[in-house]
Amino acid sequence: MEKEPMLKVEHLVKSFGTHEVLKDLDFSVNKGEVICVIGSSGSGKSTMLRCINGLETKTGGRIFFEGKEILSGSKELAKFRTKVGMVFQSFNLFNNMTVLQNCMAGTTKVLKMNKEDAKFLAIKYLRKVGMAPYINAMPAQLSGGQKQRVAIARALTMEPQMLLFDEPTSALDPEMVGEVLGVMKNLAKDGLTMMIVTHEMAFARDVSTRTIFMDQGVIVENDISEVIFKNPRTARMKEFLKRYMEA
Repeated sequence: MEKEPMLKVEHLVKSFGTHEVLKDLDFSVNKGEVICVIGSSGSGKSTMLRCINGLETKTGGRIFFEGKEILSGSKELAKFRTKVGMVFQSFNLFNNMTVLQNCMAGTTKVLKMNKEDAKFLAIKYLRKVGMAPYINAMPAQLSGGQKQRVAIARALTMEPQMLLFDEPTSALDPEMVGEVLGVMKNLAKDGLTMMIVTHEMAFARDVSTRTIFMDQGVIVENDISEVIFKNPRTARMKEFLKRYMEA
């Protein structure tokens, strides 16, 4: 018997007014997979992640997590968000809290964990991303790469089953991109299930198990990364890769 995918998306549609941003998307994510979502700006990649996480209300379609349908505004959605974390391109740290407080906020407020356990978990994951020496720093004192590593640690403290990354390196200076991608590579090695919207093609090619290529709200290709990068099937994907190679 085939194993149930961790996440399953069926006929996902999202419109803003008369503009249809996502057009009938179907895909699934299995436990332990690292899926990179690539495509030109405006192809619907970030909107798709935001619909999965319930930050955008989908216009149509169904989203299942571990076989259960996730409905917006339901108790299931709140529970789902504790299991499926999200890392944003703009870090979304609380500027009035220290690094440690940022990483304890979710576990104490949402999971109702006691402060001692929350602190232990926060330090464990800050250590994992190389940010333990900065526990008393405020976000304003950190570089972009450091902020993003704290944001990843904060998401990990919830001990999620899956992490969604929305262009986690696009707000960073080029020299800081590597430190964040390094952390993500380690998480992939640990077997964490991840879905990553990214413009980092080398990362998508080398680290992800599967790559989804989107164009104008449609999934054009969805295959093993090696196949997509070496033998793209569609003219659109070939053109996209050619532009990337030139860049």
